[in-house]
Amino acid sequence: MPTTRTLRSGEFIVLTACIMLLTALAIDIMLPAFAELRAYFGLSQDSTATAQIVTFFFLGQVGQIIFGPLSDRFGRLAVLRTGFALYIAGSVAAALAPNLNLILAARFVVGMGAAALTVAAVAGVRDRFAGDKMARTMSLVMTIFLFVPVIAPLIGAAILSVAPWQAVFLTPALFAVIILLWSFRLSESLPPERRLQLNPSTLFRSTRSVLGSSVFMRYTLMSTVLFSAFSSYVGSAERMIGEIYGRPDLFVLIFAAVGITMAGFTFLNASLVGRFGTQRSLRGLLLAYLLVACLLLAFTLFQNGIPTMFLFFALVALLQSIHVAASSNSGALALEPMQSTAGMAAAINGTAFFVIGSMMGAFIDSLLIDSLLPLAVGYAVAGLIALLLAYTGQARSLAAPPAAAASSAD
Repeated sequence: MPTTRTLRSGEFIVLTACIMLLTALAIDIMLPAFAELRAYFGLSQDSTATAQIVTFFFLGQVGQIIFGPLSDRFGRLAVLRTGFALYIAGSVAAALAPNLNLILAARFVVGMGAAALTVAAVAGVRDRFAGDKMARTMSLVMTIFLFVPVIAPLIGAAILSVAPWQAVFLTPALFAVIILLWSFRLSESLPPERRLQLNPSTLFRSTRSVLGSSVFMRYTLMSTVLFSAFSSYVGSAERMIGEIYGRPDLFVLIFAAVGITMAGFTFLNASLVGRFGTQRSLRGLLLAYLLVACLLLAFTLFQNGIPTMFLFFALVALLQSIHVAASSNSGALALEPMQSTAGMAAAINGTAFFVIGSMMGAFIDSLLIDSLLPLAVGYAVAGLIALLLAYTGQARSLAAPPAAAASSAD
């Protein structure tokens, strides 16, 4: 029976959140450094090239499709350790890179490492929990995870006040070393008898099993379209505030305020799931998302592409917050049918919304030159598609957590 080594439920949730927050830390802490990077490499202040630092990190998430099968074959801990190694090495390489192209290559490696960490963490949660309990657990994990957007830009700005941008790029590696040492308290959650053979036949069957699930595909597509607008905001927030609105002094405060709102919504989602169930909560959240997105689009059109700054970011904060709450539910619903193929399922799910979603987000970024209309349209289209997907197929109840899963968190 898979258990954690001396870890109770609370410590397991916090440790899992810390492993996953390395993904957010690798992005958010360096956003305040983008202006300095543009100056350092001789780019114009309205250049969108720095957004590629975020995009290449997200593209590195394609590694999930590799690490998923590996975690199903060799266990979650082996993949977790590999992820830490890639993440730390890539962070150091990015800090030492002499040009932007090498930074982008290193950021891809960091993304690969984060992909391994995410696959191992999510599959580990699925090994231990199922049903509404998994959704509530992921909501609590995301609540902790989302404090990173609150404090990471503040840390990045503080470092920049006393050190060059390279120190900001090194900081995630330092955090990763600390969390790596803590992770040695975890034991393997996938016992040998449940592991899959790593051969073409087994890979084909597990992939076919995952892709053949209409439930999995529906909720994965939902996560992907929602992530496109989410990633566009993350990649362009610094330039929107600093260049389009001309208030770079407000970037850290606005980004932190959005992060606080996001964390609050994931905590609220845990309560909603406990009261209404995962699917009903998700549908309600997506309806609210679409209404807010349409409101943002209307204001943006009415004010010629640049709405009042406070109004714009207040509505964006709601959209980003609803997104992260909904993502916990859609992820739980996508992985619910999966058991021994949880690693492959987490890999395909993560690759789809990180890689495909970030590519769509990068397209939106490229249009954000002197108007915010492309982002407003992106939110509205994503909300409409996601809501339609939520009402596709038969409503279903998630299964109760298995006894083994429940006992593992005692």
